[in-house]
Amino acid sequence: MTSNLSKIKPKLRTQGNLTGNFGKSKVKAGYNTELGMTDKENIQITTQDEYLNRMYAAMDTTTDPKVKQFCYNEIKKIMIQRGVW
Repeated sequence: MTSNLSKIKPKLRTQGNLTGNFGKSKVKAGYNTELGMTDKENIQITTQDEYLNRMYAAMDTTTDPKVKQFCYNEIKKIMIQRGVW
C-alpha cells in the first residue's frame, strides 16, 4: 500500500490574514506619546517599605498558595535588591 502524503506540497503562507493574536488579524500597536502624564495634581506612590509591609500582611492572611507564592517572590525580589537575601 502506498501513501499519497509524500506527494502533497505544503502551501506557502502568502495570502490571508496573519494570525497569532487568537485568530484576530495582527495589527501594529499604537503608541502613546503621553506615557506617564496625568492631569491629577496629587499622585500617591506607594513606597517600597509600604509595599513590603503589604506583601507580609497579605502572605500572613491568605490561604491561597498562589497568592502566598506571589508575595514570597515579591518579598524576595526586594530583599535581593537591598542585599539582605
